[in-house]
Amino acid sequence: MKKLLQECDNQMGGNQEWMSQLSEKLWDIPLYNLSLPGSHDSMTYCLDKTSTIDDSLPKLLLVLEKYVPCITRSIILRWSTTQNLSVVGQMDAGIRYLDFRIGERPNVPSDLYFVHGFYTSVTVEEQPTLRNMWKQGYQVIVSYDNPIAMKYEYLWSSIPYWWANTTNKRSLIHFLESKKHKGRPDDFFVAGLNLTENASYILKHPFGSMKRLTLPKLPFLNNWVQKQHPGVSRDALNIIAEDLIGSDNFVSAVIHLNMKLLLDKN
Repeated sequence: MKKLLQECDNQMGGNQEWMSQLSEKLWDIPLYNLSLPGSHDSMTYCLDKTSTIDDSLPKLLLVLEKYVPCITRSIILRWSTTQNLSVVGQMDAGIRYLDFRIGERPNVPSDLYFVHGFYTSVTVEEQPTLRNMWKQGYQVIVSYDNPIAMKYEYLWSSIPYWWANTTNKRSLIHFLESKKHKGRPDDFFVAGLNLTENASYILKHPFGSMKRLTLPKLPFLNNWVQKQHPGVSRDALNIIAEDLIGSDNFVSAVIHLNMKLLLDKN
């Protein structure tokens, strides 16, 4: 297996175009039976600290922001930022699933922004659009996490996201293993390899950040990734999404899981 992964690295020479460089033996396998690397809260690298705070945040943080905004806003920004690379940087790194959270920025009803704690400094329109990508020969699958998507044939229905909602790395893995034991969905789905804080945790760690929480635990999480496999079996994974893309070898580890499909064919 180790020799096969090394050969894969040599052939690909990087992850920027890894899908087109997959073995031809994998070209006819449905995308939801392949292993695809994804990023969680993909647009948080450009959050605007001066924007209105997302009103879906815990009420305690919303109250504190009214009385000590300078301190509270800095804390929220540190805990809301899950990515350092731009969307282009993430895709160049090999990411093929992007998690966009979109909303109307208060007092700016004519535009849509990305949001996670704060709204972003760029609008949705400033990002790559389907029309522009189609003109360039690119292809995109758009999934909308809302029942209204069923009314539009050009939108993929909601893609399930396995979310553990914990700061504990072992609890996260236990959750994902429990989901695997119950069986994978028939189509696309995401195993969220991301840790999540709550208001209580933030207040206990006012000088912490999502980066400080996540970085030390990446080796443990990615060791788990390397033991996974794609395919049709009930315990197979499809999309695996992580924070802080580019901080380790997560993307390569997820891509390399597809080589196990070749071993199955041999």
